[in-house]
Amino acid sequence: MDTVELPVVVGVDGSDAASDALDWAAELAGRRGLPLRVVHASLWERYEGYIPGTSADRPAERLHSEAVLATAAERAGRRVPALKVMTDLASDDAVTALLRTGQSAEALVVGSRGRGEFASLLLGSVGLGIAARALCPVVVVRGRPENVRGGMNRVAVGIAERERPGDQEPAPPSAAVAFALREARLRGGELEAVHAWRCAGPEDHGAREEHGRREERRGREDHGGREEHGAHEGQGAREAHTRRAAELLDETLGGASAAGLPPVPVAHRPVEGSARKALLDASAHADLLVVGARRRQGHFGMQLGLVNHAVLHHARCPVAVVPVS
Repeated sequence: MDTVELPVVVGVDGSDAASDALDWAAELAGRRGLPLRVVHASLWERYEGYIPGTSADRPAERLHSEAVLATAAERAGRRVPALKVMTDLASDDAVTALLRTGQSAEALVVGSRGRGEFASLLLGSVGLGIAARALCPVVVVRGRPENVRGGMNRVAVGIAERERPGDQEPAPPSAAVAFALREARLRGGELEAVHAWRCAGPEDHGAREEHGRREERRGREDHGGREEHGAHEGQGAREAHTRRAAELLDETLGGASAAGLPPVPVAHRPVEGSARKALLDASAHADLLVVGARRRQGHFGMQLGLVNHAVLHHARCPVAVVPVS
């Protein structure tokens, strides 16, 4: 039985950001040998009534929508000449139309802002709504031109602690890791695996303050000894965190190797600090930043954590949000 080829879907609206997303989506589809479906959403039919496409007096809004799709299809064909391009004019709002189309898509690609969005917005409402709800990977094309054009030869992926295997056998790679590995392999580039860890910070010390005051009342004769012990203890905790982060990266990517995926050059980067900062730093020298997003059964609201929100708004390269069930 032949395997059904799911298309890469891209939303267009005639804006510059949508054109960047179209170029990116065309290249993604070309690398994966998949067709490209170009979607433009318009609500004009709901308010003006449906008029057949053969009508000579089609409304101006429909003519505009058809022109947007035709221009996008032509641009994608020029970008990747062998690409199969399909177009879809959806009579719905953009988020609903793209989420529906994304139910049978390899990936959804959108721009960082749409036509009519305030220029001051870091991420448009369409991109945010889709990244928070889609059941397939969503790529928000944003960042500096050199990163968007793929000049870094690197894909970065965030590795979360909960992805650590619980047994001795290598676990299959998470959906986010598998997506990142495939992109790095198809691009012929490097994969950078980022895991952030933190030792106890100031917010963790409140419970120890009273204990410290009691110790101080016992006298100061051994004060120097306690400071030296505390320094050694902190260094030991830091070394333990570093080892654990390195083991986590090895185990996660070892599972990917055991799954039979072709080898990819991998840079392991355990970072002491916040996940937000570690991933944003990684985005500066990456063509794509990949993060996982938990999808809860039966929950239809926004499903993005604080870290994913941050990278979608501030990353300096395109961001792929890969659902994890």
